[in-house]
Amino acid sequence: MTDVVRVGQTVPEFEMDVYNPKSRQFEKISLADLKKNKKWTVLVFYPADYTFVCPTELADVADKYVEIEKAGAEVISVSTDTKFVHLAWQREEKLLANLTYPMGADPTGKVSRLFGVYDEATGLALRGTFIISPEGKLASSEVNFYNVGRNAAELLRKAQANAYLATHPQEACPANWNKGGKTLKTANNEATLVGRVAEALK
Repeated sequence: MTDVVRVGQTVPEFEMDVYNPKSRQFEKISLADLKKNKKWTVLVFYPADYTFVCPTELADVADKYVEIEKAGAEVISVSTDTKFVHLAWQREEKLLANLTYPMGADPTGKVSRLFGVYDEATGLALRGTFIISPEGKLASSEVNFYNVGRNAAELLRKAQANAYLATHPQEACPANWNKGGKTLKTANNEATLVGRVAEALK
C-alpha cells in the first residue's frame, strides 16, 4: 500500500497523462519537470467528470488561474477519469469553456492514493487540494468530502502566501492575509521555528 504524503514531507515523483485545453492536445506532466522549471504545483482532485459540483469548482479555479500562475504555480486538476473523457467533458460542459490548465488523468488511482484522497469504495477521488513547493515539499493540504465544493479565492490566497514566505522566511502570514497585506515579523524565538519550517519546505 502506498504511504500517504504529509505536509512538510518530500512528495514522491509522479507523472500523469493530461488533456491540455490550451493546446487541445494530450500531453504528459511530471513533478520532476515542474520542479525543474521552478514551479509551485497545485493539484486539485475532484470526484468525476460529468457531475454537478465538479464543473463549478473547476470553473472557479479557471477564474483565478492567471493570478495563480503569477504566483509561480501550475494548476493541474485530477480525477480518475481518462484523458479522453476530460477532452469530451471540457468541450461539452459550458462552465469549462474558459478552462486552460491541464486536466490530469489518474484512472489507476495511483496519484490519488499518494495524497490520501482515493476512495476505495467508489474508485473516485475526494475533493483534495495540495500545494507543492518548487523543491518538492508538500506545503499545504485540504480535503473535503464529495458534497462540499471549495473556494478558489482561498486557494489563490494560500498559493500567494506560500510563494511570499518562501522568500521571506522571517515573516508569517496572519489570518485572512491577502497579497500586499501586513505580515507578522517573528520574535527571536519564533524566528527560529519559522526559519526551520521554511527550510523544511525547501
